[in-house]
Amino acid sequence: MLKKIKLAVTVAVLLAGVENLIAQDTNSEPPAQQVQRQRAGTGSGAQGVQPGRDRFRSMQGQLDSWLNQLTQAYEKNDREKMRQLIEEMKQRRQRFQRGMGRPGPGGPPDDINRTGQGMRPRQGRFAPGGADTSSTTNTPMPKSEAEKKILSVLDDMDRNQRRGMMNVPVEDGRLLRLLTETTGAKHVVEIGTSNGYSGIWFCLALQKIGGKLTTHEIDARRASLARENFERAGVDKLVTLVEGNAHETVAKLKEPIDILFLDADKEGYIDYLNKLLHLVRTGGLIVAHNINPRRGDPRYIEAITMNPALETVFYQQGGGVSVTLKKR
Repeated sequence: MLKKIKLAVTVAVLLAGVENLIAQDTNSEPPAQQVQRQRAGTGSGAQGVQPGRDRFRSMQGQLDSWLNQLTQAYEKNDREKMRQLIEEMKQRRQRFQRGMGRPGPGGPPDDINRTGQGMRPRQGRFAPGGADTSSTTNTPMPKSEAEKKILSVLDDMDRNQRRGMMNVPVEDGRLLRLLTETTGAKHVVEIGTSNGYSGIWFCLALQKIGGKLTTHEIDARRASLARENFERAGVDKLVTLVEGNAHETVAKLKEPIDILFLDADKEGYIDYLNKLLHLVRTGGLIVAHNINPRRGDPRYIEAITMNPALETVFYQQGGGVSVTLKKR
């Protein structure tokens, strides 16, 4: 009964959050459109509101379908399906926030902040997020034909393979590419391949700087799909995909690591960190996904913020990312 109550609360929060976002979209318009309307001398009458209402009705049907699937999975005690559906809803909510010019808040997760003495409670749940970045959101522009090919595969995966794969949002993929290329990383280690989406973002940089990716995946079906995606993106020769339980397979890693990316079992982050930190070169990075108020493991957060050999910042625009520097 307790599990059922927790599930019901989780679903209610997700549904309420999505419906609230849509309702706000119904009664408001982005700042850029407001400026255009004011310059044109037009008001914001019913014609401007109707598209939002239509969108709301459409989304109500999708939410009903999603809830039916979740109910069926619960009745069958299909934990993996329930987890995938809840993750899908979280990602959908994030896409609504981005699409309506409401970027996620900045700062460290869940009422913690760094000071010279360690961590202290924060005033309020989040720190101010800064200026609205919706007007600066843009689409990646390919510089070469090779880059164009990779970006087209990433776009196709984002549109057609995201469901059930728990892929990083596009913003976070772009961050991974940026970090890899600016640091000149030669060896990236990823824990949690899924269908290869984040790995291809890494390869977008690695192909330019002569680096390679070692990625670990426990699920054979996802690993097979990842191999197909690496090949059609033309980056398969840059990738070594290791199947199996990464808590065990990472013991075989011996080479220095420039960037370690954690995007698997959240409670396992601390184990991966303990086992691989000695391989991360000085000046290298440990990047962890889903570090946010709901999913960040307090043990991992403490490990990356209280170790004097590490420096950590938190990025909350996409799915929640911590970026940790191993100091020189």
